[in-house]
Amino acid sequence: MEIEATMDINEITTFLGWCTALNVCFLAFAAIFLFLFNGFTINIHSKLTGVSVAELPTLYFSYMANYKIAVIIFNLVPYLALKLMI
Repeated sequence: MEIEATMDINEITTFLGWCTALNVCFLAFAAIFLFLFNGFTINIHSKLTGVSVAELPTLYFSYMANYKIAVIIFNLVPYLALKLMI
């Protein structure tokens, strides 16, 4: 039995739109959580990973920047390109 899964441009566009929305929400949640619970988060991560307290804010900033770039490149840009094509 062979299953054929095909998606048209509208379905792919909708999928990428939802991926973008969910990833932006996750990014916003992470940023708000780090802003509101900075001391708590740093203490927990420092104890769990052994990374010094002084290094963690830089690592958080790097993580947020890299995640934002990945969302833009892999979700938002293809979504916008497909929206322009439709």
